[in-house]
Amino acid sequence: QVQLVESGGGLVQAGGSLRLSCAASERTFSSSAMGWFRQAPGKEREFVATINWSGRSTSVAGVVKGRFTISRDNAKNMVYLEMNSLKPEDTAVYYCAAQGSGYESSIPQSYNYWGQGTQVTVSS
Repeated sequence: QVQLVESGGGLVQAGGSLRLSCAASERTFSSSAMGWFRQAPGKEREFVATINWSGRSTSVAGVVKGRFTISRDNAKNMVYLEMNSLKPEDTAVYYCAAQGSGYESSIPQSYNYWGQGTQVTVSS
């Protein structure tokens, strides 16, 4: 069982930055691909970013490309989402997810474990 705990959310003005962190409980973390997803009120959960087991391969959604960066530190069992140039439409609950396959994926159904989420609110 992998437990994931997100942190770093909060209220920020448009144009600002936030860094989300996700702490994983299991040593198997280092062989798992990780993802960040978000869900705004009244909307479906959407893909934000994903990273493979080694951290050498990443992918981000088009709507955040050039603004968000995903990274990981396998020695610390941590995944990060650096968010810059935030916009009001980035407001959502952000979730960290893990999957047994080491290969990145943008499909929520491919992830086995999810965190509880952290709220990000961007004011205009």
